[in-house]
Amino acid sequence: MKNILFTLSICLFFSCSGSKTIAQNTTPTKIQEPKEKVVQDDSILEDEKKVNLPKIITPIEEKAPETEKPLQKTPVVTIEPKKSNEAFDHKIWNYLLQKHVSAKGIVDYKGFKQDKSKLRTYLNILSKNMPKESWNKSDKLAYWINAYNAFTVKLIIDNYPLKSIKDIENPWELRFIKLGAKWYTLNDIEHRILRKMKDPRIHFGINCTSLSCPRLSNKSFTAQNVDQELEKLTTSFINDTKHNTISANTIKLSKIFLWFGKDFKTKGTLIQFLNIYSKTKINEKAKKSYRVYDWNLNES
Repeated sequence: MKNILFTLSICLFFSCSGSKTIAQNTTPTKIQEPKEKVVQDDSILEDEKKVNLPKIITPIEEKAPETEKPLQKTPVVTIEPKKSNEAFDHKIWNYLLQKHVSAKGIVDYKGFKQDKSKLRTYLNILSKNMPKESWNKSDKLAYWINAYNAFTVKLIIDNYPLKSIKDIENPWELRFIKLGAKWYTLNDIEHRILRKMKDPRIHFGINCTSLSCPRLSNKSFTAQNVDQELEKLTTSFINDTKHNTISANTIKLSKIFLWFGKDFKTKGTLIQFLNIYSKTKINEKAKKSYRVYDWNLNES
């Protein structure tokens, strides 16, 4: 009997061990369940953001986060402009005149042509600095006389070589002068701007590049010197025998006094105007005639 029980026990032991092994080696079929969102630690989320999201650069103008050290502002150094009584600086034009115009008004247009870039620079500065209402009359007068003369020189060197400004078709009606947002002609500057300033001396300050013209000054006009220079040029022209022959009873004048006669009569007669500057006293009833105008270029 004992032998039978012992044999049954051994069989039962091996039977249970085999079942256990089979159970361990058999993988049960998994049931697919919806994935649950795993909530991570805040620090992990921040790390993911740093890795996966583009970096945003905050403009300097915006306020820095409070957790960061505030940006230190660089102090702005303001350089005060050099104080001057002039509303506009004509030093470039003065340089060119000193270099290419003689004391007698003879012009080296070939030299001007070589310095064309400097002339262009000056003309561009003129264009960007139109006279303002706040400018005084002297500043405006200097600006427009210099502009007229500088653009006339430009017209000549753009068409050089030539014997006379009149070789250019309608030179005074060419709309080639760019000042501010507008285009001007030489006639616009002379007749619609300068002559309306009611100063007849402007006719001895502007130059038509011809031998019979009043000489081109070899210095630029400024607010400080424009009155003195116009006085000097007017006196010089009226007493220059190449332009006018004056005696007490007979005068032979430049046609400038014929073409713009009314400009010289705003405060009296033409003779009265001439007597302000003439070294010879002219009688009011002096016989008057006019010279032939020489349009040949006033060049060296």
